[in-house]
Amino acid sequence: MSKAEFNVAVVGATGAVGNEMISVLEGRGFPVRDIRLLASKNSIGKKLSFRGKEVPVFELTADSFAGIDIALFSAGAARSLQFAPAAVRAGAVVVDNSSAFRMDPEVPLVVPEVNRHDIFTHKGIIANPNCSTIQMVVCLKPIHDAVGVKRVVVSTYQSVSGTGKRAIEELALQTRALLNMQEAVCNVYPHRIAFNCLPHIDSFTDSGYTKEEVKMMNETKKIMGDPAIAVTATTVRVPVFYSHSESVNVETHRKLSVERCRELLAGAPGVIVVDEPAKSGYPLASVAAGRDEVFVGRIREDRSIQNGLDMWIVSDNIRKGAALNAVQIAEIVAEEML
Repeated sequence: MSKAEFNVAVVGATGAVGNEMISVLEGRGFPVRDIRLLASKNSIGKKLSFRGKEVPVFELTADSFAGIDIALFSAGAARSLQFAPAAVRAGAVVVDNSSAFRMDPEVPLVVPEVNRHDIFTHKGIIANPNCSTIQMVVCLKPIHDAVGVKRVVVSTYQSVSGTGKRAIEELALQTRALLNMQEAVCNVYPHRIAFNCLPHIDSFTDSGYTKEEVKMMNETKKIMGDPAIAVTATTVRVPVFYSHSESVNVETHRKLSVERCRELLAGAPGVIVVDEPAKSGYPLASVAAGRDEVFVGRIREDRSIQNGLDMWIVSDNIRKGAALNAVQIAEIVAEEML
């Protein structure tokens, strides 16, 4: 990283992902000259720590971006649509973690380990993909490069942190209540999440798929740069605080052995292979939490088709699935600005 420094804004700074963005910027030594923390008016007066100092949180407005070089957004699609254009007009490059711009053909949708080159086509806004999509495509990329991915069937097991701080609190409160023989109160999810699984993430579409499932299907094609890849998804919320897990079935155009697949994934950037089932060695949500890497294991041949593989992919959804990926993009943007 160059010694040049940049003025950085974090939009949605008080949220789970915003907090993690601040932590990742500090932990990776991003060259921040000045950091501007922005959130709703309800957060005015709050202070967050950055590099040992308490930094005040300001209200997000259209005038918040004067002098800002890079703006990291994680405040939801509505606020991104409202304020990201203002940030761009003020001269900032926006890295947006919401769904607002992901499928806009004018906006690159980027996972640096997969399609870093797309960053350089940006016109002021770069989209951060859905958390579940990010960890999957990091593992699909080396397979696609080697033998071509024809079809993907993915079922996710997503932690409550993907919904935000209120969902984390709800799981904790419901778990405590049920263990004490009390009623579990539902405020965030339509059903109890403690000791339960909900096949319902985001709202349902007329097709029967949820919006989360549609995101994974569409985003995978865009990031991989191959609209011919067939993708179907079922997304499920599970009573885990951090890290998303995925069962992924991949059909390839040409045969890929399990051994060669392990080699390709072991050599892929940002990937750790944990695949010793005889020793109970496989990726775990509890191990991935707080880590930067994508973990993959249970790699095996799908014997129901000619060219098929099954695998189990786990990653921290708040970190690699959101904050880290955004900061990685920002690092590349910073180099481009020199």
